[in-house]
This record gives sequence, C-alpha cells and structure tokens, in this order.
Amino acid sequence: MPRFYARRRLAVLAALTGLIASAGLFGGPAASAALPTPVSAATARSYLASLPVAAENRTGYDRSLFPHWITQSGTCNTRETVLERDGTGVVTDSSCAATAGSWYSPYDGATWTAASDLDIDHLVPLAEAWDSGASGWTTSRRQAFANDLTRPQLIAVTDNVNQAKGDQDPATWLPSRTAYRCTYVRAWVQVKYYYGLSVDSAEKSALQNQLAGC
Repeated sequence: MPRFYARRRLAVLAALTGLIASAGLFGGPAASAALPTPVSAATARSYLASLPVAAENRTGYDRSLFPHWITQSGTCNTRETVLERDGTGVVTDSSCAATAGSWYSPYDGATWTAASDLDIDHLVPLAEAWDSGASGWTTSRRQAFANDLTRPQLIAVTDNVNQAKGDQDPATWLPSRTAYRCTYVRAWVQVKYYYGLSVDSAEKSALQNQLAGC
C-alpha cells in the first residue's frame, strides 16, 4: 500500500477512535458521588450486633430541631459543599451556588447537569435519628449530625428519589441500584453506631440480610 494511503488510513482510524472515546465520555456517568468511604461489611456487621434494639418514637419531632445547611467555609454552606464534593467540573458563583457541573446519583444511576435537580440526602434521615435517640440530644449535637461531612451521612442524589425515600429506613427503602446497596447499608450502620442510635427489629433484620450479601 502506498505510504500516502497508509497515512490517510491511519488518520481516519485515529479520528474514529477519538469520536468513539468522546461518545463514551459523554454517554457514561460523569461523576461518582464522593461519599466518605463507609466501614467494611465485616465491621458493619460487628457494629450492628452492638446497636440497641428499641421501638421508635416520633413524639415531638420537628425538622427545625436539626439546624442544617450551616456555613462550612467562606460563603459555602453544607449543601453547596457537598454539591462541589460530589460533582465533576463544578463551577460556583460569588455566593458559592453551583452554576455548572455534572453529578452522578448513585441511588438510581442518573446523571444531572443542574444543581436544582439534586437533593443532599441525610443517609440516616433526621426523623429516623430523632426516633432512635436524637430526641435526647442537645441542639448542638443535632446540628453536628445534620451537617456531618466526615461520616458517610450526606450525599448528592436525584431530588425525587430522595423525596420518595423520605424518612424510611432500610426495612422499607433501599436504593434502586442494587450495586449500591452494600455501600448504603454499611454507611447506615456506621452512622448509627457513631452517634449511638438504636435500631428497630425490622430495620435490624433488613440490615443483617443486606450485609450478609456484601
């Protein structure tokens, strides 16, 4: 084959390869949420065995008893901090609001390019925490729980998925992406263990069943 045609063929192949790579880039998940890595399944099983089992009590609950989205740094509050952490190519304005970026929701596998399509999920919901021990906490401790960036407690996810979850525990709700369920229950147990919260019997059974397959 003449060298001219060989070079031309190589150029065409290179261009096609580039197009295929670009298609993969824009078609796949743009980012994976950067939830702090939960404890291992073995550690989670050990933690779960030590959690007290108790009936839940919603008496007196009000979301305002958990001050959330407090200032974390400069003009950035907790929601904005998690959006920047969990996204790719996040651009913020002078007030720290995300004006551009891409976010992958690990609960349902959806990718979003508008921050308004995302909620910051309290993995262990505020009402669930209240039901299982937080009713006896100080406001300061409830604030720390609601804004905890160190434990695997806050994650950016599709807004309507978070709203469908509401205040449910793993006995009645788990992420639709089965691949993420192990991470989810490990995180759930870690947060409950760290904060000294109880579990109810159905919740404990659901967690044991999920962790057995991790």
